[in-house]
Amino acid sequence: MTTRKVRTIQTAQGTQDRLSEALPIELRDDVQGIENRIINVYEDIEFQSIIGFGGAITEASVVTASKLGPANSKRILDAYYDQKDGIGYTICRTHINSCDFSLGNYTYVQGNDAELETFDISHDRELMIPYIQQAKELAGDSFTFYASPWSPPAWMKTNGEMNNGGKLKPEYRNAWARYYVKFIEAYEAEGLPVWGLTVQNEAKAVQIWDSCIYTAEEERDFVRDYLGPELHRAGRADVKVMIWDHNKERVYDRARTAFEDAEASKYIWGLGFHWYSGDHFEALQAVKHRYPTKGLIFTEGCHEGGVQIGSWKSGERYAHDIIGNLNNGMEGWTDWNIVLDEQGGPNHVANYCDAPIIADTKNDSLTFQSSYYYIGHFSKYIRPGAVRIGCTKYTEHLQTSAFRNPDGQIVVVILNRTDEQQPYVLRNREQVAEGSIPAHGIQTLLFPSL
Repeated sequence: MTTRKVRTIQTAQGTQDRLSEALPIELRDDVQGIENRIINVYEDIEFQSIIGFGGAITEASVVTASKLGPANSKRILDAYYDQKDGIGYTICRTHINSCDFSLGNYTYVQGNDAELETFDISHDRELMIPYIQQAKELAGDSFTFYASPWSPPAWMKTNGEMNNGGKLKPEYRNAWARYYVKFIEAYEAEGLPVWGLTVQNEAKAVQIWDSCIYTAEEERDFVRDYLGPELHRAGRADVKVMIWDHNKERVYDRARTAFEDAEASKYIWGLGFHWYSGDHFEALQAVKHRYPTKGLIFTEGCHEGGVQIGSWKSGERYAHDIIGNLNNGMEGWTDWNIVLDEQGGPNHVANYCDAPIIADTKNDSLTFQSSYYYIGHFSKYIRPGAVRIGCTKYTEHLQTSAFRNPDGQIVVVILNRTDEQQPYVLRNREQVAEGSIPAHGIQTLLFPSL
């Protein structure tokens, strides 16, 4: 009889367990043919490959970190991007021009410079680029960096300002496409290769902060006629272009408009999405079913309404959404700000939010929220290049997802959002192991393939 040790990593409310190693369980031959309480793991059923997990390094994040002492500033990055001592992030998102989590509106050009002769990223060199460079060094070869614009310069827009929506003026579509290329070239000169771009953050939302509106057809046409060709002319056909970058309820509609146009589709790698309008996991499934060659990446999510110190539901919300997205085709996942200050900012329009790490800039201290640990149950153990594999569960009281890492290790994540401990029998290749998960807990199970 060959037995396999199953490492159990656990985080649970009302305990000291925070990504803690619990007692292992053992997979043994299923001589009794157990039928009940089973979580099946099927390695021969394969779904999408995983790009990785990560977060956004915004101006708010780097300004917050800069107000801390060197030890805590470094500790933030280590906690995220170090695989051994942190939770193994490999993805980083940032903003092109300003976003709401900036100190104010800014762009990379001066005046109405349609030729982009004044294009200069000096603003980002002060704090943002050095911090992103440190994240890249920690993540190593797996580092995946992408960027999103919140708004073109005010003079390119119909409303004459970066905030409050407005649209890109048709006469500036070419200049705006070249702007992305300039950004890529400038960041890569700083040693930060750009893996991808989203066309526009939240293309449907008129916000009081930096925002710009595209209909599905306008976004399709901009990519087809301007951004895609401009990237190819610059020799950057490798850059992954993602449409939508907004909530899940309309992912299928946006995908259909863009991907059914062959000329536009050839330039588009896939689709980015957020979580603010609800689960809509089936919407992801619809896109993956209809367009199986297109990528799906979660590009943003956070808890709105300011800092919520001690909230356990925040961690559970993250895990619920991550599992639902993964089980319906998501390939990469990106949190919003990696760190915010005690108010949930800075934010130039007071749109304060929560983050997995909150910094007290007055006392130079850090608070790690439940969300940090819950995210870590995925990011630390499901590595870039992993493949999602088949997994079934016996009860609606649990959520599960399973993966095979590039080294062959099997990873199973189990989430229990109920008020009661839930038993289970892990089953793989005719072997079983009896376990249980505490109330309001999450476990990552790790074991070798036979």
